[in-house]
Amino acid sequence: MEEAVLYRSPSQIRELFAILICTCGLSNPLQLWDKYKVTLSEDISHIFEKMDQVNNDLCLNEALIHIEDKIIRISGKKLSDFGMPPPQRRGELSTDLIKELSYNIALLDTQVSETEPCLLLEQKDIYNKILQRVELGEGGLFFLDAPGSTGKTFLLNLLLAKIRKDRNVALAGASSGIAATLLSGGRTAHSVFKLPLNLASEETPPCNISKNSARGALLQQCKLIVWDECTMSHKRAIEPLDRCLQDIQNNPKLMGGVVVLLAGNFR
Repeated sequence: MEEAVLYRSPSQIRELFAILICTCGLSNPLQLWDKYKVTLSEDISHIFEKMDQVNNDLCLNEALIHIEDKIIRISGKKLSDFGMPPPQRRGELSTDLIKELSYNIALLDTQVSETEPCLLLEQKDIYNKILQRVELGEGGLFFLDAPGSTGKTFLLNLLLAKIRKDRNVALAGASSGIAATLLSGGRTAHSVFKLPLNLASEETPPCNISKNSARGALLQQCKLIVWDECTMSHKRAIEPLDRCLQDIQNNPKLMGGVVVLLAGNFR
């Protein structure tokens, strides 16, 4: 462990710690944890600092959760089986949620202040309407018809930055991996919403997200969802998202009352 601490990342050290516990029969793993717990939770602590929520107990608990998850995958056992204190999983912070709240606020402020004046009249109208719906909490489903080279990605990234700079959650998805890389924090829609791959073969395909899951906690906090190149997706990709959001938000409104912006070339 001493050598690993010098050359490895906290995530890699947690992996090593889990392997040592599972396979090496440590006589006193708690003592080893006490010695290296600051290093084992260093990256998590940095995330909390960005969120202005520095709490050592929460950081250490989150590190224990990561370690226990690795131990479960390796041996099927829990930390308590090795004489370690079990992490508190009730009300645990979702790793996804921590990531979405860890954007650099100063950089987002700069991005918004520099790019807002560059909006064209039509872009500004769309921008204001989306933000108004988010601020009022009214929700809504919007379609942005934009052929290539019309500033669609520019507008989407500005909307994402505007929501995130106020420490709110805005999710960015796209129907293709290439389109996802152009969005800030973007991922494929299948990854974000856990859509099944065989959409065409199922009559009512589900999103594999439950209310009590980490992704469910993320969607509960979500203020805006941007889905780029949605016209490339099967229609059954949109319907399960609607059902999923209604369930997670406990709201029968369209998309569970979350503002969803579907962008693409509809022509």
